[in-house]
Amino acid sequence: MSVSTAAIDPSVCAPLPVLGQDVNVPLVTGGEVTYAALDYAASAPALQRVWDDVAAYAPYYGSVHRGAGYLSQLSTDLFENSRRTVAEFLGCRADDQVVFTRSTTDSLNLLAAAIPAGCQVFVFETEHHASLLPWRDAQVTYLNAPRTPAQAVETLERALADRDPYGPALVCVTGASNVTGELWPVKELAAAAHAHGARIVLDAAQLAPHHPVDIAELDVDWVAFSGHKLYAPFGSGVLAGRSDWLLAAEPYLAGGGASRKVARRADGGVDVDWHTTAARHEAGSPNVIGVYSIASACKALTDAGFDNLVAREQELVSRVREGLAEVPEVQVLSLFGDDAPRVGVISFVVRGWNSSHFAAALSAEYGIGVRDGLFCAHPLVRTLLGSDPQDPGECGAPEAEPGERSLNAIRVSFGAGTPDEHIERFLRAVSELVSEGAQWKYRTEDGRCVPDRGTAAQV
Repeated sequence: MSVSTAAIDPSVCAPLPVLGQDVNVPLVTGGEVTYAALDYAASAPALQRVWDDVAAYAPYYGSVHRGAGYLSQLSTDLFENSRRTVAEFLGCRADDQVVFTRSTTDSLNLLAAAIPAGCQVFVFETEHHASLLPWRDAQVTYLNAPRTPAQAVETLERALADRDPYGPALVCVTGASNVTGELWPVKELAAAAHAHGARIVLDAAQLAPHHPVDIAELDVDWVAFSGHKLYAPFGSGVLAGRSDWLLAAEPYLAGGGASRKVARRADGGVDVDWHTTAARHEAGSPNVIGVYSIASACKALTDAGFDNLVAREQELVSRVREGLAEVPEVQVLSLFGDDAPRVGVISFVVRGWNSSHFAAALSAEYGIGVRDGLFCAHPLVRTLLGSDPQDPGECGAPEAEPGERSLNAIRVSFGAGTPDEHIERFLRAVSELVSEGAQWKYRTEDGRCVPDRGTAAQV
């Protein structure tokens, strides 16, 4: 079995420099190889430009909003300028707010805490757990997985038509699936939501790193995403959008920074005057470096020409899909079909292989990092695999032994920093593992499939 080695068109765009591109890792079969990071959907490597910007700022680091000293004032300016940079990157409307959080999960939990009483929430079962699970205090309607973009819109419209027309409602939808990479019809879903008096929040964790996101153009009410998926380390996220629900809600965290004035009452209690800006939900000392890294990444993607990055990534997507199609044992997972537009996130299973065993062999024998499991989207992966919702299998914890069918999948993901060689090595590795088998024995240890260091190679 062979896989063609058609080259990516170099005229489209060169990969952006990222950290870790020269890191060598040991192979269980002997020697070393440059690590192929193909797990961008979990955490993308930091852009070199982002790291350089942060390193240049680090000596000037100071606490924001509260200090009279030069470094504190400089850090405050940098923090607030980062807010404006992110707003511009997202195409925010004039009255939108940008709130800095820890992650997409944190952003959506913040919004869940701010929705009005009696709000009805509509969520497709295909969502990542970050957007599937935060709505515990609301009346939630979970919508079945659609099989076409048009069916997604129709499903939402039917559900909204049956809701209480007088109460508040919110739709939560992903922009690009973290399992299949498929793009969702966000603009059409937003139009359907608004036609029925509902609002909509876009989980852009997988969309923003791969495709321009414009709040005004998509006509969504909020956008949430994470810095660590946008080539920016240090654990920061963003919730951007309409301010009214956020300002009407109690602060997400109570503490310094969220309050403008605190005074004791005569009865011994405390009166608090909360901020009416984004600071209302940013209590505590903020992650200045994390926020600045997000802004730096936004600038880097914009300056590189996002359209060029998208074009190159689409060539990579085509190359991976064509290569996997040449291996009959490989089944690529999809909701909307082969022709659906998608970003650089592709999940698959291999007939006759435990997915965790296959992913472990890619790492140990080829130096390729992918992801195996249910990708924190358990209902979606189980739907795509045709398994019963009660079947075993969970994120990153294989239940089957090597060689047995597993209820997990393998995910390869890539982006602006991925070299052509990593893609070609991955496709060659898939072909060789399927046709020749693994060269090493593997066992399950602490919920992970790992090489059995006590056995010799089977070559």
